Amino acid sequence: MFPEITVTELGEKLKSDEKFILLDVRELSELAYAKVTDSRLEVTPMSRLASEGVAALSESARSQEIPVYVMCHHGSRSVQVTMWLAQQGYKNMINVSGGINEYASRVDSSVGFY
Repeated sequence: MFPEITVTELGEKLKSDEKFILLDVRELSELAYAKVTDSRLEVTPMSRLASEGVAALSESARSQEIPVYVMCHHGSRSVQVTMWLAQQGYKNMINVSGGINEYASRVDSSVGFY
């Protein structure tokens, strides 16, 4: 298994001043449809991770000093990325169950749907 949080839990974290990274692994074209606006958001598409490996991650994400919440559209890609990162030895990566679609449905519809 791997660590996971719900979109409701993510919504509470986004309201806080907690230090973390929200890693969106969707493709850049998807951001036009739905996107969380927060200074802790980092976008690294899964395709880039596939081609560049962990070097595609920001230095702050690679440092493992703060939690990294991994999000995609519905939760499938983020599960794959979270599991892959765990296999690479990363310990502070947490999947966001349900992705941005469920986040928009349950927490904040202003982020958009597609």
